[in-house]
Amino acid sequence: MLAPNYLPEAHHALIAELASTLESPGLHWLSGYFAGIAQARQPVRESVPPLSVAVAPVADAAQRLTIVYGSQTGNARRVATALHEQVRAQGLETRLVRADQYKTRELKDEQLLYVVMSTQGDGDPPDDAIAWVEFLLGKRAPKLPRLKYAVLGLGDSSYPAFCGISQKIDARLAELGAQRLQDAGTADLDIETVALPWQTRALEQAREALQSTAAPPQATVTPLHPQAGTFTRDHPFQAEVLLNQAITGRDSDKDIRHLELSLAGSRLRYEPGDALGVWPVQDDTLVARILEACGLNAAEPVEHQDTRRPLGEWLGRYRELTVLTRPFLAALAERAQQDALTALLAPDARERLAAYLDTHQLIDALRQWPTRWTGPALVAALRPLTPRLYSIASCAAAVEDEVHLTLGHVLFEREDESRWGVASHFLAESAEGDTVPVFIEENTRFRLPADASRDIIMIGAGTGVAPFRAFVQARADAQAPGRNWLFFGNPHFTSDFLYQTEWQQALQDGHLDRIDLAFSRDQADRIYVQHKLLAQGADIYDWIQAGAHLYVCGNAERMARDVHAALLEIARDQGGLDEEGARQWLDDLAAQGRYARDVY
Repeated sequence: MLAPNYLPEAHHALIAELASTLESPGLHWLSGYFAGIAQARQPVRESVPPLSVAVAPVADAAQRLTIVYGSQTGNARRVATALHEQVRAQGLETRLVRADQYKTRELKDEQLLYVVMSTQGDGDPPDDAIAWVEFLLGKRAPKLPRLKYAVLGLGDSSYPAFCGISQKIDARLAELGAQRLQDAGTADLDIETVALPWQTRALEQAREALQSTAAPPQATVTPLHPQAGTFTRDHPFQAEVLLNQAITGRDSDKDIRHLELSLAGSRLRYEPGDALGVWPVQDDTLVARILEACGLNAAEPVEHQDTRRPLGEWLGRYRELTVLTRPFLAALAERAQQDALTALLAPDARERLAAYLDTHQLIDALRQWPTRWTGPALVAALRPLTPRLYSIASCAAAVEDEVHLTLGHVLFEREDESRWGVASHFLAESAEGDTVPVFIEENTRFRLPADASRDIIMIGAGTGVAPFRAFVQARADAQAPGRNWLFFGNPHFTSDFLYQTEWQQALQDGHLDRIDLAFSRDQADRIYVQHKLLAQGADIYDWIQAGAHLYVCGNAERMARDVHAALLEIARDQGGLDEEGARQWLDDLAAQGRYARDVY
């Protein structure tokens, strides 16, 4: 049978090979799966991809579980999706909804609700849950006397407001009259330690609540980003380093690299806006420092959670050594019995603790409060090493089986000794020919408009320009008729203008229509991208009102907040809106998928 001409010829053999390995039931399931993906890709509301396609009619609220999630980097989505599939496998009715697609008017009718929510930075909700959280915490939230619920929070204990948003959600649902089924879970970066027991209990509770109405599993298709290969977060691909090149000048205070990695043979696919996950390895020098500070031997065998490895291997490949956390300081305080450390952990010392965690690493604390450790105690006290995500700086159509990154090497001195960030140092020190364990992390909230005629406005500072390099490449390759406008900021024009020649060439070729630059330290007054936005406020507002999509990438605590404030000011000044109206204007843009942020 001839394949239709809209299937690329390169895929014909792949499809035939796959079909030859499946029996009839598998082929029927696969046809439904791809049909679901096709349905999901039809733009119902522009650039906001549906999360799932239900084959069966949606059940009454009394007969189903609703799982709402908010995710900044994909972890909460991954956990929520796994729970959704487990519940469905039990023959129970369930639906999975991203928070920004949840219809808040349905909350009053829910009877069983699970919330899986990450905390962004020091206590903020993830971008896709901002409006949902504001509704729940606000005056419009309904009383919920019939609702049973459970909340799982994902966070980072290096921030004082650890899992702050999930705890607020848990408390608010109880305040509204809902019945808590189990205590809120608060998972650190070693997510499974807390998430798995929470999920087990949540599954039992779903069975108890819904078993009487259980029906055979309905066919629900969740369109995930297609991955032809088998390489995942837990089974990464070893990507060869093709290029590792500094793209800042000699006089720059920053060490920013452009990396090109080969994905040849992996069958990994990515889209502009996605991230590359990297599993780093600790520097041998730091491992040796930690061992010396603790008086331990790298060769000592250590068993932890039914796994036995040499201590040096635990520290080098499986434990976090550069980020200091409150739980580790608590474990250190218990062993060291130092008054100053105990005082730092007191409830009234939150600001001092935050400042300490922000300016010190693990080795600093071990040296400041020395004490004896055993190998098993140290491994148990340290947080598991987790992958880091980097916005992809390339379009696959332009670079084929490569993936490019824009990397800021975190490297500084403390007490005449180098300190660094584990992943950026690992990548910066990787030579051409070395391999790096990687996987693709999709980011469906940060996608180019489905309508290529729409204009786009891209705002990025420093390495935040990475996804916009991919955006411009993709728009050029597709010959998209929509206009492209870039705002970029960094300290100095001469040393920090990342990808300068590429942007100049894009302007010359017509692939970039406008560029506004903010080099903050090239004049007496500091000028940042938000100032450039305000200076172009009239045009910004006109572009957006005409349908443009707005993208922001960069630091969540500083740049992204300042840009958000500038956009609110533009709405007030150019649109004549009051403060509430300006907020609603931006919320509406976000709900339409026209205001997207990739912040960290």
